[in-house]
Amino acid sequence: MHPDKDAPAGSRAPAHQDEPQRSDARRNRERILAVALAELTRSADTPLSAIARKAGVGQGTFYRNFHHREALILEIHRHEVRQVTDAAAHLLATRPPDRALREWTDRLARFAMAKAGLAEALRTTTGTPRGVLTKLDHKPLNSAVALLLRTNEEAGTIRPGVTADDFLLAVAGLWQLDRHGDWQAHARRLLDLVTDGLRVGAPGPGRPARKD
Repeated sequence: MHPDKDAPAGSRAPAHQDEPQRSDARRNRERILAVALAELTRSADTPLSAIARKAGVGQGTFYRNFHHREALILEIHRHEVRQVTDAAAHLLATRPPDRALREWTDRLARFAMAKAGLAEALRTTTGTPRGVLTKLDHKPLNSAVALLLRTNEEAGTIRPGVTADDFLLAVAGLWQLDRHGDWQAHARRLLDLVTDGLRVGAPGPGRPARKD
């Protein structure tokens, strides 16, 4: 690779110096996203200066990562989608399939509440309709759900034939919960009903469903 012809002579840092800088930049970005998620979920009109201060970064660092409020909100949402979808494979690697599914639904409930807060922050900022965020997460969530359902069906822990669309329709009530109320208790009851329903007709662990 040829050096950047526009870079001043001697301005390129050695590779071993670049890596700590990139690590610091990643940590700063992740810290901003974590703080912004908590603050904007709590209050849609939280000032960006307050987010930067709580994240422990300067204004310059903050705006290098996120040029404006809308960019920050959309990146938090994309980050959360990645987190909740990646959690499916991680849980399946570390838990029995039925336990992984149930724990993942709890993660989905937290995502639903975060998404509601971000949608309100986006609407407050730009006047964008709340539904705009839905278009950004449909396919990744479908893939994560399909993986969890397929693994559980193969293990015999859920009834056969349930699709990702079936599951997401069944838990759609999560997006109707009041994030300012006792949403945890309501979500737990709803998800218990859904997961209990998935077990009806299951052949049982170690007895995978027949493929006729």
